This record gives sequence, structure tokens and C-alpha cells, in this order.
Amino acid sequence: MQTDNRLFDDFVKFVNGAAGTVAGMARETEASARERAREWIGGLDFVARDEFEAVKAMAAAARDEADALKARLAAIEAQLAATATTQQGDA
Repeated sequence: MQTDNRLFDDFVKFVNGAAGTVAGMARETEASARERAREWIGGLDFVARDEFEAVKAMAAAARDEADALKARLAAIEAQLAATATTQQGDA
């Protein structure tokens, strides 16, 4: 049972159009809010995640290298101490 009510059809079209307009406005508002947040955060000297990870990896590599150099220096100092002890024993 279908009716030919033109007023009802026009009202449905109006509501559908309004819903589409509201949805579009919501998307634009969200995009604008995201852009403003990016601008605000960008001015706060934050770094991007990939930049942070790169610096973190560089710091870990530098720490590993420093530990290796400490071990090498300790070995050289031990070797020098052994040589000095041997030379004192020969004297």
C-alpha cells in the first residue's frame, strides 16, 4: 500500500539533505580541529615519533661504544700495571 503523498516525499528529501549537510559539517569541523591541534602542538617543540626513535637508537649505540671503550681502557691499564710490576721486580 503506497501513497502518493508529495508533501511526505518532499519532507523525506529535505531530511536526507539536511543529514548529509550535517555529516559534511561534522567532517569539516573535525578536520579543522585536527589541523589546529597540529599547529598548536607543532609550536610546542615536540618531536615526531620517528625522530625520537632515531635519536634513541643513536644514544644506545653511543652508550654501547662507551662501554666497549671503558672495557678496552681497563684492559690497557691492567696491562700497563702488569708491565710496571714486572719491571719493578726486575730492578
